[in-house]
Amino acid sequence: MNIIIENATGKKNILTDQIMAVDLLNSAKTAVKMCAAALTESTTEEIRSLLKDQLKVAICAHENISKFMIEKCWYKPFDINEQLQLDMDNAKDALAIE
Repeated sequence: MNIIIENATGKKNILTDQIMAVDLLNSAKTAVKMCAAALTESTTEEIRSLLKDQLKVAICAHENISKFMIEKCWYKPFDINEQLQLDMDNAKDALAIE
């Protein structure tokens, strides 16, 4: 996949596993939020049941992605200072991409 991005943009190493994992985690968070919001607006038991199942799946996906990122030291939710430093380093790297 990275070679496709490199060929399309002419830039090397702009799409890393870490970037994809962060994007996936953000998508999982959004799925949890959207399922929860839809659940509060549902009017029938059938829809509520379906949305509850989807919410459980979304929460499980978020948990799995979070654990993976923690293992890789890409996400440090239990140490705000380390996470902030990681975010700052990632922002500097992003700004360095031409």
